[in-house]
Amino acid sequence: MNTISDNINQRISARIRLERESRGWSLTELAERAGVSRAMIHKIERAESSPTATLLARICGAFAISMSTLIARAEMQEGKLLRFASQPVWRDPQSHYLRRHVSPRSDLPIDLVQIELPPGSNIPMPASSYALARQLIWLQEGSLVFLEGETRHEMQPGDCLELGPPNDCRFINETLQPCRYLVVRLNHAAT
Repeated sequence: MNTISDNINQRISARIRLERESRGWSLTELAERAGVSRAMIHKIERAESSPTATLLARICGAFAISMSTLIARAEMQEGKLLRFASQPVWRDPQSHYLRRHVSPRSDLPIDLVQIELPPGSNIPMPASSYALARQLIWLQEGSLVFLEGETRHEMQPGDCLELGPPNDCRFINETLQPCRYLVVRLNHAAT
């Protein structure tokens, strides 16, 4: 699995650099827009450091694209069928949350992502990561606490939540068991 993880991390690093350069941004400009240090952006682009989920969300927010879009651009080929074995999987090096991009890369403005959140996880996501999309969270297994600004949603298997306007959020697993949920993201703007 390390080889697969290393490969996706290298592709994500290369894709971040490509996204930055295609916009004509310097490292400093991306760092300022994402609220991340220039040194960290430099390490990520050189694949010397793997971004955490929160850091990746900040960078994607600066680009005005979703994490799903960035990972899809880094890893997937066009096609209507994306087999399980070919679905890009990314593990957050800090929390070890596992993110699987389920939907095929296509011109449909929808991303479907499955998340496995380890026990005790608390993953912050900045409002910028929700700016250009509408999202649903559908809990499949375990229990999930989703903080949307000041609002606390306690979710059980089968519950589905539509997210409101962009807000700083947290995905929290307060239990001793992993939880698994799907995120359905309708992208407003194609980038």
